Amino acid sequence: MITLYDCATAPSPRRARILLAEKGIAHTTVEVDLRNGEQLGEAFRKVNPQCTVPVLQTEEGLRLTDNAAITAYLEARYPEPPLLGTTPEEKAAIASWNWRVEFEGLLAIAETLRNSSPGLVNRALPGPVDYAQIPELAARGLERVQRFFDTLDARLTEHEFIAADRFSIADITAVVAVDFARVVKVRVDETRPHLQRWRLAMAQHPSMAL
Repeated sequence: MITLYDCATAPSPRRARILLAEKGIAHTTVEVDLRNGEQLGEAFRKVNPQCTVPVLQTEEGLRLTDNAAITAYLEARYPEPPLLGTTPEEKAAIASWNWRVEFEGLLAIAETLRNSSPGLVNRALPGPVDYAQIPELAARGLERVQRFFDTLDARLTEHEFIAADRFSIADITAVVAVDFARVVKVRVDETRPHLQRWRLAMAQHPSMAL
């Protein structure tokens, strides 16, 4: 059976959890305690030397150590429902918006949090190497997060979904990013009505409660 190395409180493995749920894929879960540094221990380094989650171990024993690989594998192995698009145009739009949400949203939130949280001193970047915090990056990151929310609100003015005319991986990534932004005190509210409408619609997917 497929195994997901997970952390219930972290945004990156949540993306994999939602994807697995949307495709109805049975799997087992191994919780990794990021708060107490389990990902940096020797046991988990043997699973993933990059010291990050998620990790998806396939039935054949292949270990996929990032969301890009996990998404590509699961879409190819379990094509229904299609979450990366079906036409060349859909695939391009979904890939583009998914990348934008990662770069403009998730990375900006992480930049803000990791460079300002007292609990992440010397852990400004995930992975096996310690990096010092840079307070100026936290301020810049917060500005980027606000701009990201504005970008999504503008996009959703005339669109039901983030990328294509159907639910896709871009919506999954965006839900995780929007929810994750709460850790830096940025929330969806009536000042961005289109983004608020979309997030309420996304809540109709049971997977979003994961």
